[in-house]
Amino acid sequence: MTPNDPTITMELDPQVVATLSKVTTATLTTVLLKKGLRNLWIRGSRPIRPNQPRLVGRAFTLRFVPAREDLATPESWGAPISTRAAIEAMPPGCIAVADAMGVQDAGIFGDILCARMARRGMAALVTDGVVRDLQGVLGTNLPVWCSGYAAPASVAGLTFVGWQQPIACGGVAVFPGDVVVTDDDGAVLIPAALLDYVLDQAPEQEQLEGWIMQEVMEKGAALPGLYPPNEENKARYEAYKAARKK
Repeated sequence: MTPNDPTITMELDPQVVATLSKVTTATLTTVLLKKGLRNLWIRGSRPIRPNQPRLVGRAFTLRFVPAREDLATPESWGAPISTRAAIEAMPPGCIAVADAMGVQDAGIFGDILCARMARRGMAALVTDGVVRDLQGVLGTNLPVWCSGYAAPASVAGLTFVGWQQPIACGGVAVFPGDVVVTDDDGAVLIPAALLDYVLDQAPEQEQLEGWIMQEVMEKGAALPGLYPPNEENKARYEAYKAARKK
């Protein structure tokens, strides 16, 4: 698959969601690093509340550009190309990923828009920008990853120009249909074309690191030769896995 491949469906197989829901974003960055990809963690996107669930979904992209006075007006909220219209185009289960250019003084979404997203079944909102109406947003129970909050509306600093286009969010190139995983460490992108690779490699990496953690915490093992494992410890790990299968 390639970016913008029309064969990519926005709906993820429940087994894909179940598998990735057990893998931390930290582990995902390690797995993707082994494939040579170093720039897939979305900068400036932090959970708006502690202990939000780990979530998995296809990216539905939203794009903002710098505000231009003739376009960024309250009247634009009712235009055919608007955040309101974009929300109605979002499929349930997607993760809305908004390129807000890192702008910190214009809230791209507030309580009413987040309430509509929650009502329509969106999994989460991820942005390198900020939201507004913080208490109202929290009250919608929509999981949000953002860089903060501010009182001014989006048009104070941004112009919304479209959805389902390639964007740059937090310094990461995001294409519609890429897979996003979120947890306490932030949001990590899995390119759609690498989803099968990650599904194959990530659970094994997670299990290996769990075993290493057990060796350190329970047995006081030293790290050299263990993390990463040398041949002797690889053999011990394989024996551990075999014993678990019995």
